[in-house]
Amino acid sequence: MRTMEWAARRDHLGGVPRKLIFMAAGAFSKTVANLLNTTTVYNLETLLRHVRHRPPGVPLLTVANHMSTLDDPLMWGFKDFPITDPELGRWVLAAEDICFKNPVLSYFFRIGKCIPITRGGGIYQEHMDEALDRLTDGAWVHTFPEGKVCQEDAPIRRLKWGTASLIARAPVTPIVLPIFHRGFEKVMPENYMFGRRPPFPLCKKDIEIYIGEPIVFDIPKLKQMAVDTSRKEFISHCHSEWPETVCGMDEAAQRCLYTNISDRIQLVLEKLRTVSKTCLNTN
Repeated sequence: MRTMEWAARRDHLGGVPRKLIFMAAGAFSKTVANLLNTTTVYNLETLLRHVRHRPPGVPLLTVANHMSTLDDPLMWGFKDFPITDPELGRWVLAAEDICFKNPVLSYFFRIGKCIPITRGGGIYQEHMDEALDRLTDGAWVHTFPEGKVCQEDAPIRRLKWGTASLIARAPVTPIVLPIFHRGFEKVMPENYMFGRRPPFPLCKKDIEIYIGEPIVFDIPKLKQMAVDTSRKEFISHCHSEWPETVCGMDEAAQRCLYTNISDRIQLVLEKLRTVSKTCLNTN
């Protein structure tokens, strides 16, 4: 049974709880990002255009590196972003063991448009289908495809396949927008005192957010390439819980497809990271 799915509905109590949560979270995020710290955003117009003015029925999927437990919602708290508008707000995949520990937290994050994901539960777990439903609705979904927080200044890690599976299975291929950020690891460090996070976000830090250009995926072509590759190469089947076929592809072809999509996203995020380091060294 999906965790408090009823609370995530748009019409839950007339939408009032969702509006209140977005106003509160938005005010908190804007305070931390703009008043207590300094946030610089590059290529903001691209993000705003796709959040506000993309064609009807076309979903938006943003992907970003994961630097702290507060990346979302703080990364949307910069100036001129409509973070307090629940209609424009993102749906985000959130770790079930962190955000959904008890009924109170579950309700809070559910009305905040968070979708619980069981880490290690596989790419075909029930809640991934819920994320797919949101893309099918033409909504905006955000993911952290690295799967966990990493505060080291290191290359983008190998991405989990969940994001790739959403892109491949969506009835309308989403606009995939890459985002790289740095600075949140200083605002909410994992090992601040006695190996714990600080009780409140830290101040006087510099945050930089780099918005890339949309990554274009020709899904029919990629699917055919995956089928051809899987036939030529021996690929062991080790995910017995996977469905026998998805979009007409067996498991071997699915694995090829998700690897290709994930590698492309990883490459683009790594390029954004390189650009950010160049800017950092220049300033």
